[in-house]
Amino acid sequence: MTSHPIRDLTIIGGGPTGLFALFYAGMRGASAQIVDALPELGGQLTALYPEKYIFDVAGYPRVLAKDLVRNLTEQAKQFHQETGIPSHLGQRVAGLEEEDGHFVLVTETDRFPTRAVVIAAGIGAFSPRKLPQAFAAEWYGRGVDALVSTPESYRDRDVLIIGGGDSAFDWCAQLRDKAKSVTLVHRSDRFRAHAATVSEVQAAAAANDGKVAVHTFHEIDAIFGSERITGVRLKDVKTKATREIACDAVLPMLGYVSDLGTLLEWGLDIEKDEIKVSTSMETGRDGVYAAGDITTYAGKLKLIASGFSEAAIAVNQAVHWIYPDKKVAPGHSSNLAVFGQKDD
Repeated sequence: MTSHPIRDLTIIGGGPTGLFALFYAGMRGASAQIVDALPELGGQLTALYPEKYIFDVAGYPRVLAKDLVRNLTEQAKQFHQETGIPSHLGQRVAGLEEEDGHFVLVTETDRFPTRAVVIAAGIGAFSPRKLPQAFAAEWYGRGVDALVSTPESYRDRDVLIIGGGDSAFDWCAQLRDKAKSVTLVHRSDRFRAHAATVSEVQAAAAANDGKVAVHTFHEIDAIFGSERITGVRLKDVKTKATREIACDAVLPMLGYVSDLGTLLEWGLDIEKDEIKVSTSMETGRDGVYAAGDITTYAGKLKLIASGFSEAAIAVNQAVHWIYPDKKVAPGHSSNLAVFGQKDD
């Protein structure tokens, strides 16, 4: 296994809370790194809705999720100009050990020595649900895409979206002006998406101009092609009748599977797959703190804004725990020497 240099803080999770925690660690002069199971920074913002607007982040009347991730990355990067964001992606956490007075975060391939841990893992390690049909497995990476990271890559293509939730309808609405055609397929006529987006997609389908189609009570029955997908066969789940349509991209929007994994074995105070924390973001194990959607406490709000506050609290407490001579409160950033400022 690959062993990395010891850091003051290792942040589990590269979503908005984890990125802000990385910035705050730099502001406090602590060395830090992010470890995340996903292939890109941004957590759910990148994986689920990069093209959606967020309206309740302070200082932004509205901001695209992907732009918020970019800005958070730039904010943290100012402390890592030469090396770039210290992140280790595609790393699924396998355990937490103690060795020579510090922790070692263990993944499936690497070891990350660290003096303290901040868990900002959102809903835990999560991965997209795959198509249940056995024949679909070989088409992943050849036209079936589990994640949408670059909407522009679907320009002028025939896209098939499977699902009836927010992700399915959001991508249908967002890709219909880029793709040659967008077809949405769902096993029923009951949707779990926002009513306004459902109405938008249904209205586009009703125009009957070949750009958008919606097939309820259908499921994918076969995939055609050689190296890449060229079409699919759909089956009506009621009548069993089939139809074939041309497409070169299939996006299964079937939700995500989340898993706390080995966090359940770390001696943390866990309740209903959430980590109970104190007002200091303590988890019940010395040196391990948590912030963001994975935490619970009286009055908890699962908001990005709350995650930012919790990240700051967790990092400040962790820094003080590692270096008792450093105060918990960092002072106002407008007066900090790390930003080239000084007291008036």
